[in-house]
Amino acid sequence: MELPDLTIEFVQALLPFVAVGFVAQLVDGALGMAFGLITNLMLVGVVGLAPARASANVHLVECFTTAASAVSHIIYRNVDWGLLARLAIPGMIGGAAGAYLLSNIDATFARPFVMVYLAGIGVYLLWRAWRLDHGPPARPPRLVPPLGLVGGFLDAAGGGGWGPIVTSNLLIQGASPRTTIGTVNTAEFLVTMAISASFVTQLGMSAFSTAVVGLIIGGLLAAPLGAIIASRIPAFRLLVLVGFVLLASSLYNLWHALN
Repeated sequence: MELPDLTIEFVQALLPFVAVGFVAQLVDGALGMAFGLITNLMLVGVVGLAPARASANVHLVECFTTAASAVSHIIYRNVDWGLLARLAIPGMIGGAAGAYLLSNIDATFARPFVMVYLAGIGVYLLWRAWRLDHGPPARPPRLVPPLGLVGGFLDAAGGGGWGPIVTSNLLIQGASPRTTIGTVNTAEFLVTMAISASFVTQLGMSAFSTAVVGLIIGGLLAAPLGAIIASRIPAFRLLVLVGFVLLASSLYNLWHALN
């Protein structure tokens, strides 16, 4: 990727991407999801990149934003290290496989089905938060390595989805919202590195757009704020916010995929 000269025109063109990166990372850091979905949708729908190039760009950005987010969550003690180990390794394997598949064939046909599934989980999380008033008591999740494998694969093949898939399913299993969000964000750094390395070997550095610079700047600015929000919002409210964001983003992406 060759960067253009730092001119006023370039800075002005960069500002919208800085704003999108900031908002996407703020939501992702606080709720454990949505950075990939928001930025990928913008790169495909607005910039006009092909799905494989868009996913490659998003994951290159996430190498920086997830590193900053991971450090922030570690500082605020939002990470369960045992859960992290069980998620990260299968997630890296699944992510590398998904990146290879998307680089060589069109794997986007499954995206509408994934969105329907995630929308259903969003409805369930909202219903459970409403029924239980203050959320369920936390308990250790059991189904973790397969979830990491599937989450990493769909994240790479679909241009985003690690957070919605992994965070929502861990919450369904009864994991604590705060440590789930912090752990998923921290594991995402390792998964993203594996996905980006796979994209580089398949597509080369020429696949990356200069839009990633703006997204990286915005994401780095928002990463510490997201960790602070996750550490201070009560678990019940986090559960409601995750359910709402998951439902809204899934329905929007489903509509976009079908049209």
